[in-house]
Amino acid sequence: MNNYGQVARGRESALATNKVLRNTYMLLSMSLIFSGVMAGVSMAVGISQGMALGSIIGAFVLVWLVLPRFENSTAGIFVVFAFTGLMGLSLGPMLSYYLAIPNGGNTVMTALGGTGVIFLGLSGYVLTTRKDFSFMGGFLFVGLLVILGAAILNIFFSIPAFSLAISSGIILLMSGFILFDTSRIIHGGETNYIRATVSLYLNIHNLFVNLLYILGAFSGDD
Repeated sequence: MNNYGQVARGRESALATNKVLRNTYMLLSMSLIFSGVMAGVSMAVGISQGMALGSIIGAFVLVWLVLPRFENSTAGIFVVFAFTGLMGLSLGPMLSYYLAIPNGGNTVMTALGGTGVIFLGLSGYVLTTRKDFSFMGGFLFVGLLVILGAAILNIFFSIPAFSLAISSGIILLMSGFILFDTSRIIHGGETNYIRATVSLYLNIHNLFVNLLYILGAFSGDD
């Protein structure tokens, strides 16, 4: 009887995990499409750098102050779309810049493709091997603090080589977070698909932005 109960609980846990994973990837896919549409709108209307910055601020206000109130309800889905839409709007000026320069379209598409390959490769690896990457949490947090400190310093020094190093560090950091966040979902560390979607979206967004910056720099476009 005890063995039966353990098996039953194990099955329930597996079903719950699969549901979180399925809902996360479904919402992530839709929010990425919506974010791309809003980036297109941003380019079409030609929003300014100031408006792009305002969009980012508004997006993080939603995540920090609004989402925690609704993350366990259907309303949280609308908050996710509002957040990803604002993040998409913020990409407009940057994308317009790269698309306006010689070979910029190829640079953007390469960044998009590279982002997709990295995300699908890393998340697929975790899903296939079922490895637990929760041990990376502390390292990733320290790495985030280091990158943040370096970025603040670079505001005052504006050294191109240092900027490239920071972007490279962010790419590595986001790759680590993809492993960590995906692992948390499949091992039950994250049971809320709305929070999981936001985390993975941020990983992908930051990965794309910094990969685009590096590709642009090495192609002579930056």
